[in-house]
Amino acid sequence: MAKRMLLTLGVALLVISGLGFAKYRQIQTAIKGSHFEPPPEAITSVEAQKVKWPATTSVVGTAIAIHGVTVSADLPGKIDKIAFESGKSVHQGDILVELDTRQERAQLADAEAQRELARINFARRKGLVDEGVISRSDYDQASAEQKSREAKVGELSATIERKTIRAPFTGVLGIRQANLGQYMAAGDPIVPLQSLDPIYVNFGVPQLEYRSRLPAWCTLGSLCRSRLAIKPARSLVAR
Repeated sequence: MAKRMLLTLGVALLVISGLGFAKYRQIQTAIKGSHFEPPPEAITSVEAQKVKWPATTSVVGTAIAIHGVTVSADLPGKIDKIAFESGKSVHQGDILVELDTRQERAQLADAEAQRELARINFARRKGLVDEGVISRSDYDQASAEQKSREAKVGELSATIERKTIRAPFTGVLGIRQANLGQYMAAGDPIVPLQSLDPIYVNFGVPQLEYRSRLPAWCTLGSLCRSRLAIKPARSLVAR
């Protein structure tokens, strides 16, 4: 029984080997008859050019305004008018706040009337002193009175102007800190003001970068590109 099985297996191996050899010969014959060649390799070529590759490094910095103040009241008074909105841009000299100046304007009208009277008296006494009717001291007193009235008018005009608060420079306003009708003491804050053009960017450079790369390209006047972390994103080029 065992001999029969071994004989059967041997015959099967011979048949399989014969079929495999025959198939191999057929494949070889087909390859030789068709002149088979592998497909060409795909390549991409560009012309080499000499370019200057700048040395760069990326760091995180903080933008700081060149001019930044908190606009405040110069003189005490009640806010009569607010002429700005929070976050808006303003130009140098634009009116921000007007304090109540009704009392000062009434005093100015009275001072102007007194100044006119002093001017008339001075002109009259000048003619009298030239004729020798009055003494020189009376003329000097009239001259001093006229100058005093002129100074009073100037003082009141300056007070009214100081109660009109203006932007000291061109920039962007912050959040308003005063309200209409509020009484402001001298020095009370009204609104922050920042000048954003031009602007400074403070940043630090790692020591390793400084020693290995910076001395070669970071010189006075080198270009720096800043990307602001706002929406929409903005890029600025500075030196």
